Amino acid sequence: MRTLRDQIIDGSRAPGSKLVERELAAELGVSRLPVRDALRDLVNEGLVTPRPRTWAVVREFTPSDISDLSEVRSALETLGFRLAAQRRTRSGLAKLRSQLDAEQAAAAEGDGAAARRFAADFHETVTELADNALLSELDLTLRSRMRWLLGQHDDFTAVAEEHEELYRAIEARDVETVGELAVAHLATSQAEADAHHRHAVVS
Repeated sequence: MRTLRDQIIDGSRAPGSKLVERELAAELGVSRLPVRDALRDLVNEGLVTPRPRTWAVVREFTPSDISDLSEVRSALETLGFRLAAQRRTRSGLAKLRSQLDAEQAAAAEGDGAAARRFAADFHETVTELADNALLSELDLTLRSRMRWLLGQHDDFTAVAEEHEELYRAIEARDVETVGELAVAHLATSQAEADAHHRHAVVS
């Protein structure tokens, strides 16, 4: 169920929150069966931790979990951006431009949830442009956790500006520059995630 997944990724269902089949079914206006299936899927995607019988909790990512995700993201995305610059297509660029425009508009309006979603869409489209079947397979396996990780930032304008630079390098097929920008972008993302979590702890 996309609604439940989005709520977890967006943070509207906080880490550690209890997820009870009966309550979720009533809240979402569905039977318990699709809720049960959704929880099973979310466990497999790494967003939910199962508990006995008919409930679970939203996963609480530890600093170690986040570090592991960041290391994997660094390896995959650096490769993905470089391949995208080599292999991008006109239609792929148009899709990327559309998502970037939407991200920038959401950032300008202060709509954090939308800006984060479009930012994650941008990264997924870069993987599509890389045109590597194994990379796409790995992305699909990790997608929900990566979308969660990509949402751990509060400076929407800065992220959108870096995406603009990455887009221009991909458009120009400038593999060397896009690689340098990707490394810098990953560093910005890590710093933003650290600041986001410090703020969450203080709050």
